[in-house]
Amino acid sequence: MEMKYDRILIRYGEMTTKGKNRNIFVRRLKNNIARKLQAFPRIKIEYMRDRMYILLNGEPHEPIIDKLKTVFGIHSFSLAMKCENDLAAIKETALAAVRQLPYKGKTFKVSARRVDKQFPYRSDELNHEVGAHILRQTEDLTVNVRQPDIDVRIEVRQDGTYVTCHDIFGAGGLPVGTSGKAMLMLSGGIDSPVAGYLAMKRGLEIEAVHFFSPPFTSERAKQKVIDLVRKLTAYGGKIKLHIVPFTEVQQAIYQGVPNEYSLISTRRAMLKITDALRRRQRGLAIVTGESLGQVASQTLESMYVINEVTNTPVLRPLISMDKMEIIEIAKQIDTHDISILPYEDCCTIFTPRAPKTKPKKEKVLQHESQLDLAPLLEKAINETETIVIDEEAGQADEFTALF
Repeated sequence: MEMKYDRILIRYGEMTTKGKNRNIFVRRLKNNIARKLQAFPRIKIEYMRDRMYILLNGEPHEPIIDKLKTVFGIHSFSLAMKCENDLAAIKETALAAVRQLPYKGKTFKVSARRVDKQFPYRSDELNHEVGAHILRQTEDLTVNVRQPDIDVRIEVRQDGTYVTCHDIFGAGGLPVGTSGKAMLMLSGGIDSPVAGYLAMKRGLEIEAVHFFSPPFTSERAKQKVIDLVRKLTAYGGKIKLHIVPFTEVQQAIYQGVPNEYSLISTRRAMLKITDALRRRQRGLAIVTGESLGQVASQTLESMYVINEVTNTPVLRPLISMDKMEIIEIAKQIDTHDISILPYEDCCTIFTPRAPKTKPKKEKVLQHESQLDLAPLLEKAINETETIVIDEEAGQADEFTALF
């Protein structure tokens, strides 16, 4: 009977340094993987301190590998075969593993580790025995111990011997949900979805907040944001999207605040609303797509004045990135082509001709004191619509949130 890869071995990255909290991280990773692989009912996930195995039980490995590439907290993974701790069995398993590889190589080496010291062969003896067997049984492979195409790794452990040949890099980072919850201020642009992706990579669970100004912004702009969130669910599972009706707030600011300061006041209002939603959703931080100096509202002076409305940590994963670096990640996570669709969001519609790049806090406060924004902000918060977007469902489960 032909031997096939029967499991996938998963290695953790940074989580190996987590000490006493490590179990929390590993359990969360297991749950995130299980949720991701719901479509494969026969698999079984086993985990230990330093690694995790997905037992395939006849499920196909290719689609499972594709899904694992988007799970944060995985450093790398490999297709693996397991056999008993017996030299003949190990030789046959290693040969089968090489023959089953999804790609061809010309050179190989064997790297054996004997974790179970009761096993009668030392690592170097195993390397020699298994290497000679593979050489004899294949026609086109030669040994290269320095830079082989195929590294046949053999680990003899107490519970059996594991053979892997090919490492696939994972998404890295920490399992989503291990660092708490944050609100992502999501426009329809290129930057904020990338900021959301990087926040999830550090273990944050995110809920998105989008400001919607009908009739100035269209339903298509709203659909664009839903589509962006759906792309992010590939990395974070279900994500809540809060759509804030912002027209009245925006109009009040643009009627009551001088043109060059209106953008700063608008951003301050957005931050206040996001912070109120964060309190209701029990989040601990706000994430934005700001990059220092990229536009007028992202100079240090502007950030200082805007940020003054809250003590909540505002996380800016893109703060030091160039636009081209951000675009590169947007393409990699497949949000770029949605972000560049021409539907305007509320930020672009009302952009003043010459916004202040070095606003003065006193001036902003003076202009805002002429307005009575508080009831409008409260109304916007109370009328916020919440949509839960799920990667697997393929469409949004809509409900209007009545907080």
